[in-house]
Amino acid sequence: MAKKQPTAAQKEYQNLASTYEKKRPVLKNCLYAFVIGGLVCTFGQCLQVFFYTYFDFTEKTAGDPTVAVLIFIATLFTGLGFYDRIAQIAGAGTAVPVTGFANSIASAAIEHRTEGYVLGVGGNMFKLAGSVIVFGTVAAFIIALAKTLLIKAGVI
Repeated sequence: MAKKQPTAAQKEYQNLASTYEKKRPVLKNCLYAFVIGGLVCTFGQCLQVFFYTYFDFTEKTAGDPTVAVLIFIATLFTGLGFYDRIAQIAGAGTAVPVTGFANSIASAAIEHRTEGYVLGVGGNMFKLAGSVIVFGTVAAFIIALAKTLLIKAGVI
């Protein structure tokens, strides 16, 4: 099916709209996302070192309480309204780490709390995060299956 060509009036409107469109500072936004996302990950690494230095965790098992603390802090910051302010500046820098996942769940829960705990919070909390859970589970299954097959074949 052929794409419809815009009319002269539509072209004129597009030209006018593009003159008023705000130019996005892509390089600056990427730099902010990199720095703030890096700071979140650095904080997570410091937490992990803290857990295996001062508590009875190994480097492998210290990841569990680290993730739990990061999720708690992100949820707390979302509830207090700080997370959205940070995300305005950092963009993907706050969306990529596990804190972004916690923020998406907490934001949906806060947004739908007026509809009740069961149908509002419980029913809508995982709408945004549900796809992440499903595809993460499927990816983990495929990777585990591939690893098992490679081990059985003697490749690794």
